[in-house]
Amino acid sequence: MVGLVLPRLVDVSAASRRSASVTERNVAALRSVYWLLLVSGFVEPLLYLLSIGVGVGALVGDLTLPGGEVVTYAAFVAPAMLASSAMTGALAETTFNFFGKMKYMKLYDGVIATPVQPFEIALGELAWAMLRGSAYSAAFLVVMAVMDLTTPARALAAFPAAVLVGFVFGAIGMAISTFMRSWQDFDLMGSAQFVLFLFSGTFVPAEAYPALLRWLVEVTPLYRAVHLIRGVTVDTAGWAWMLDVLYLVVVLAAGLLVASRRMGRLLYK
Repeated sequence: MVGLVLPRLVDVSAASRRSASVTERNVAALRSVYWLLLVSGFVEPLLYLLSIGVGVGALVGDLTLPGGEVVTYAAFVAPAMLASSAMTGALAETTFNFFGKMKYMKLYDGVIATPVQPFEIALGELAWAMLRGSAYSAAFLVVMAVMDLTTPARALAAFPAAVLVGFVFGAIGMAISTFMRSWQDFDLMGSAQFVLFLFSGTFVPAEAYPALLRWLVEVTPLYRAVHLIRGVTVDTAGWAWMLDVLYLVVVLAAGLLVASRRMGRLLYK
């Protein structure tokens, strides 16, 4: 039994080290300008929060959530901005940057000449994307706590949820990138991302939409992410968070599987 298990453990350990080497390469390559990326990704959702959550919120007033909880409009919008920030950071790294490395820089052609496998490349790039997305999420949660839009304890609880959201959209981004033919294809992805941002319970509850549109909204990954983080930050999650987490984990696994298989086909052809 020990003889059967030990090789698997060694393989997993070696795969982890190889994936980490991909992440370390990205850190070394962008170390000098990484703070600029962090600032740019953090400012946009913060501006949305201040302009719509606080500004428009002064006109809207308080909202009553489906569970009966009454929250300020800013407290309603802030979790959606957090989820959107995690999505944007992860997608930016695993779409444009990932596509450029694979299609034009031919970086991964050299990587696979080493023992590193496509699945390990995908894991390493996903971990790198999460460094970026996690930094956005942590900074935004601090702002939420300072603005009294959530409590520090709930902000800490929301951080793992935001990290999960980043992982999910990172995997989705890599999977999508393997199907892209040119930079023009990213215009379609940008449009889809903006639609998700507007219609994922971001600014109004999903219950406000007609039945068919509400169903379409509720099956999108960003809505499940917003629903999860909002439930944690305003303490309305109950047991519904289990459905959100299960949904996101399934999407994460599917995205990572598609990305690794597509990379294998593209790199070894």
